[in-house]
Amino acid sequence: MNVMLFHSTYGLGPAVRAAADRLRAAGHEVWTPDLFDGRTFETVEEGLEFEEELGKDELLKRAVLAAAPYSERGLVYAGFSLGASVAQTLALGDDRARGLLLLHGTSDLAPNASVDGLPVQLHVAEPDVFETDDWLSAWYLQMRRAGADVEVYRYAGAGHLYTDPELPDYDEEAAEATWRVALGFLDSL
Repeated sequence: MNVMLFHSTYGLGPAVRAAADRLRAAGHEVWTPDLFDGRTFETVEEGLEFEEELGKDELLKRAVLAAAPYSERGLVYAGFSLGASVAQTLALGDDRARGLLLLHGTSDLAPNASVDGLPVQLHVAEPDVFETDDWLSAWYLQMRRAGADVEVYRYAGAGHLYTDPELPDYDEEAAEATWRVALGFLDSL
């Protein structure tokens, strides 16, 4: 499978590269665009500040430009937190998208969003301060209304970015469970 994997607000750091290597070892072709031009951040606040300076339009423009050369291959869009939001936006706008793998994040849907059975898998902490229960319920219903085939996996007690071993949120058990399920999802596409 061809996977376009977007980083979180921390930037393209070791955890994203390790995730890409894990996917490659399972036989997938993976691209990890650097939407922050080499900048990485130690805290969420620093990353959010940079993201705000950059602007949402510029961020999406960079993501589209990164994905465009490969989209005709039928990409699975994937991402971590902020990168999941970016991946969702691109997948819903690409009629050749093969799937959407969301790790730790979602995004708003355009009212007219429509996909034809797009396979979507979301992995998120429970609870998650950035992905509240009310938000996730509304998001799920909107994705289903848009025509997506959605699976949601919740990990009780895990922190927001629980798959990143460099962060305090890391939860090894939840991370390994996530990767087992996510690799099965990719293999099914």
